[in-house]
Amino acid sequence: MPDVFEITNKDLLGRTGKLYTPHGVVETPTVMPVINPNLRLIEPKELRRYGAQMLITNSYIIYKSERWHDEALKHGLHSMLGFDGPIMTDSGAFQLSVYGSIEVTNESIISFERDIGTDIGVPLDIPTPPDVPYERAKEELEITLSRLSAAREYSGKMLLAGPVQGSTYPELREEAARRVYAMGFDIYPLGAVVPLMESYRYSELVDVVARCKMGLGPDAPVHLFGAGHPMMLALAVSLGCDLFDSAAYALYAKDGRYMTVDGTYHVNMLQHLPCPCPVCSSHTPKELAEADEKTRAKLLAEHNLYVTFSELKLIKQSIIDGDLMELVERRCRSHPKMLSGLKHMMDYSPYIEKFDPATKSTFFYLGPESCRRPEVIRHNYLLNNLTVKGKALIMTRRGVDTSGYDSIYYVKVPFGVYPEALNETYPIGQSETIEELECDAREATLENVLGFIKNHADADFTFMYDDRWESPLLSEIKKYSRIIKI
Repeated sequence: MPDVFEITNKDLLGRTGKLYTPHGVVETPTVMPVINPNLRLIEPKELRRYGAQMLITNSYIIYKSERWHDEALKHGLHSMLGFDGPIMTDSGAFQLSVYGSIEVTNESIISFERDIGTDIGVPLDIPTPPDVPYERAKEELEITLSRLSAAREYSGKMLLAGPVQGSTYPELREEAARRVYAMGFDIYPLGAVVPLMESYRYSELVDVVARCKMGLGPDAPVHLFGAGHPMMLALAVSLGCDLFDSAAYALYAKDGRYMTVDGTYHVNMLQHLPCPCPVCSSHTPKELAEADEKTRAKLLAEHNLYVTFSELKLIKQSIIDGDLMELVERRCRSHPKMLSGLKHMMDYSPYIEKFDPATKSTFFYLGPESCRRPEVIRHNYLLNNLTVKGKALIMTRRGVDTSGYDSIYYVKVPFGVYPEALNETYPIGQSETIEELECDAREATLENVLGFIKNHADADFTFMYDDRWESPLLSEIKKYSRIIKI
């Protein structure tokens, strides 16, 4: 079998890829529907029709079950669930986080996962919740790392996941990621993030994912435990997550909740179904609301799966087309907390820029956050490395007399200064921005202009601007150049 993970396309920190497992190749990014063997709202063998390539179930539930334990050992996990594709199993860490203790050891659960034919097994890590004291997070992380270190002794040929813990301490997450990666696992799940998502703490989720990515190698396939709502998938993929798992499709359905990429609705409140999936095309909101509980739950679960995998297809195409950031910006404006996550993601733009492709499709300015995209940072890195001497003119519009200047530069939102030679290159030449300047866009662009002038102190600058660029920053620019209103 080749290396476990092959990256095929990249955009931001996101990528499409191929995950090689004993039961087939999985195209990533993807969501693994969670299957509880005791509560099968949709049979595992049916899940392929909605887009599922791979499932995840809980080995601890099977291990403790009088009904399933022996069957899984005798016939194998895939036969027991009736699914012939790849299956990942969690170790019982979720139950540990809920109940505080479980009746299994790290050695016994890994051995059980191996013996029932799991494709990807998870050691018994400790999912430290958010906001605990640092000392507890550190102590539990050391226990997790000790268990991960011992896991290879029992895993056999089973692929093995190395969970990254560390609570809500970014530096601890990065340290954990670095140490886990050094052990050489096949998959790297980021654990104990469900409480952050349940309370819409997306800004802190960005910290967790980004700092874990900074500790892991760029080739590491990353699994975001417990994430599966279509609303947040684009953001998570853009930060470098490749695998997701979620029981939300079923749990929401049992509660009568209808998923969309913009949020969740209760089916009783819907008068229209804003989705073309087979469920929504063949039922009215009234029919769904008035169906018996079992039928309604199954139909809503089917819809929730359809909308989830449809979003993943769009994400993958966006990566291929090089416009994932535009999709992320649109999705993150669906909720104020998601928008906070987007804004905080831009704090990591200098890191993301190191991995972001140098050329893409068209850059679309969609709001103030676009001013801080990796492309803008890269553009200014390049411009600041130019050698500028003599008399230099920077102007905000064409059509003025440029005679007498040694070099001419123009200004474009949100990049700032650019020479004529870059007029047809990405991103200057392949960008759609706004003529009616928003305050944030104007100020960010002028900051870039100021930075360019200050970084080339040997040159004699003149800055020509028009009415659109009136700003307090002009007085600062005036300290380093002549300014002329045109």
